[in-house]
Amino acid sequence: MLFKIYAKIKTFYYTSFVKLNCEKYGRDLRCNGKVKVNKKTILGDNVNMNGLKIRGKGAVRIGDNFHSGPGCWILTQNHNYEGNAIPYDNTYKEAPVAIGDNVWFGLNVIVMPGITIGEGAIIQAGTVVVKDVPKYGICGGHPGKIFAYRNDEHYERLKSEGKFW
Repeated sequence: MLFKIYAKIKTFYYTSFVKLNCEKYGRDLRCNGKVKVNKKTILGDNVNMNGLKIRGKGAVRIGDNFHSGPGCWILTQNHNYEGNAIPYDNTYKEAPVAIGDNVWFGLNVIVMPGITIGEGAIIQAGTVVVKDVPKYGICGGHPGKIFAYRNDEHYERLKSEGKFW
């Protein structure tokens, strides 16, 4: 019983922290683990995060019904390796990240700056996403590669019936 109370308090705390620190959020936001966002983060409806960190000052847009496992990172800037020093200088290159509706990240996913992940995509645990992921794509590996696609007819039927979790 105490564990359930502690879990509810922790979720309330993490969710409140995200609401205070993002640009905009939709209804039914839920953060079950430590989550860090930046001021340029926009979250859709029914977003569930179990430990995601956004690093950098670039914009991040996450669509509706997004779910992430623990240990996930979204990077929005890189060191400027073409600047005035080697291996890099004290400046950064920002690049926005866009994540469509109904996307699911497994455990320990890393998304590099400038990436777009299409609607309904699944990113397998441990994947480093270095290229855009198309709609319905299932991506895995290091670097991440598309190895399958969701059944689009099944996906669209569930979507039209409003069957979101």
